[in-house]
Amino acid sequence: MANIIAFILGLIALVLAIPAFFPLLGWLNWLIIVIAGAGVAFGFASEKNAGRNFCLVVVAICAIRLWLGGGII
Repeated sequence: MANIIAFILGLIALVLAIPAFFPLLGWLNWLIIVIAGAGVAFGFASEKNAGRNFCLVVVAICAIRLWLGGGII
């Protein structure tokens, strides 16, 4: 069950990540990292790792976007 919750949180974060790639919406990546981080926490509670890995990929994508935009120094 925790894997399904992690996957759903990852999907929500991924859908929110699409508009976050537009200029002036990069601040949204901070919110997405928090949502996907909660998915990672649920993924660690699960026996399977598909949801956790999916959330980690979303976190990595948003962190790279923040790094390129100067949001993470």
